[in-house]
Amino acid sequence: MSMQNDPNAKGIKTLDKDLNRISLLEQATAFTARPLVGPGITGVFMVLAGLAAATVMGATVGAWVVVVAAVVGAYMAVNIGANDVANNMGPAVGAKAVTLGGALIIAAVFETAGALLAGGDVVSTVSRGIVAPESVAEPQVFIWAMMAALMAGALWINLATWMGAPVSTTHSIVGGVMGAGIAAAGFAAVNWPVMAKIAASWVISPVLGGVMAAAFLAVINNRIIYREDKMAAARTWVPILIGVMGGVFATYMAMKGLKKIVKFDLGEAILIGIVVAVPLVFLMRPIIRRQSRGLENRVKSVKTLFAIPLVLSAALLSFAHGANDVANAVGPLAAIVHAVQDGAAGDRVEIPYWVMIVGAVGLSVGLMLFGPKLIRVVGSEITRLNAMRAWCVALAAAVVVIIASWLGLPVSSTHIAIGGIFGVGFYREWYHEKVLKVNRDMSALPVEERTRRKVVRRSHLMTILAAWVITVPATAALSAALFYAATLLAGLR
Repeated sequence: MSMQNDPNAKGIKTLDKDLNRISLLEQATAFTARPLVGPGITGVFMVLAGLAAATVMGATVGAWVVVVAAVVGAYMAVNIGANDVANNMGPAVGAKAVTLGGALIIAAVFETAGALLAGGDVVSTVSRGIVAPESVAEPQVFIWAMMAALMAGALWINLATWMGAPVSTTHSIVGGVMGAGIAAAGFAAVNWPVMAKIAASWVISPVLGGVMAAAFLAVINNRIIYREDKMAAARTWVPILIGVMGGVFATYMAMKGLKKIVKFDLGEAILIGIVVAVPLVFLMRPIIRRQSRGLENRVKSVKTLFAIPLVLSAALLSFAHGANDVANAVGPLAAIVHAVQDGAAGDRVEIPYWVMIVGAVGLSVGLMLFGPKLIRVVGSEITRLNAMRAWCVALAAAVVVIIASWLGLPVSSTHIAIGGIFGVGFYREWYHEKVLKVNRDMSALPVEERTRRKVVRRSHLMTILAAWVITVPATAALSAALFYAATLLAGLR
């Protein structure tokens, strides 16, 4: 019997068509639903933060204000996690030292640990002296100013993440506080010398990060990569470089990551770094010798020796970020809680532990849901990274923060890390063209194609620089508008 006359065959054919239609429908549903998963989970987390605030505050007068602030603070924490995680984990992922999933797990664990174990328990309610406290001493005005600052910062970081631009979350909240302060009490309320220092850091942070990362890469090129016997050079220099990294990160953690638990001055922190660095060099020598045994005399072999130190450095940067930047998410929330409970705006307030938990969990939720986009931009789309280049970026970030703390310069860890990536890329362009005399004649190509084939993607450079420059003015304007709207609705105008 032919297939055409077989009723079973026709039935199977019809069934296949129906199954294909269902399969296509499932794929289409999954495709359309996927973009809603992140916002949905974020919404649930914000509701839970509000419920936690309502439970803690109980029937206190003004409790509803704290509930709203907790929801906005949770939104801010999610956005900081989405944007800032790329600075620490992006280079490691771009260098293929760790998978994207592994990076998200490492970052979530260490960001949360840093926030809860070493997060700042005291925060300036006016964000490091941006606005004079007496100018917004009226509790109701102060509360709405902090609320507007928090919301403006969160909205701006959300927009920057969507655009694929890593921005400074510190600058975002500072701009928000400045805008709300101007709206509440005029331009005289703002501490303009402090704002001038912050503006200067737009240049200082990326330049220092870029120069330092390029310098480290120059040392690696000179001492290992362009040597005849690369593996022999690696056995000598990689333990030293890992020792330097260990010492720098020990100093970094002593100064920045553990300041809530125990405080060290610069001299003590450097001494701790030396105590860690010297034994680490001798400890790593037999390990590197064993790892390098049997490896070919190629650059690719050298890269493998930097992979584990790179992942450890990314984990430590995440811990320090959680300890330091959780205050950006929940500092204004803590200030609102203090103002509601005590009826006044204090110069310095303690962050309640439940507020710290909202900040810590928010950082992790944000990086898990929305972090991959920025990680890809930072790790692979600005310039091509390998384990050695990414190691240079991570080490430069820690060194520059230490130097800046010593000099009292208000630098941004985001700007330093991104500056380091650009520094590594531009150094490679210069080295290949000027030192190695690599002839890359692209004169016959269109300008757009020549730009695309450069080691550093210029389009990302312009997007990121533009986002950096307008972060403070944009958040200030948005915060001022939100403050006016909120006070109008609250009947304060």
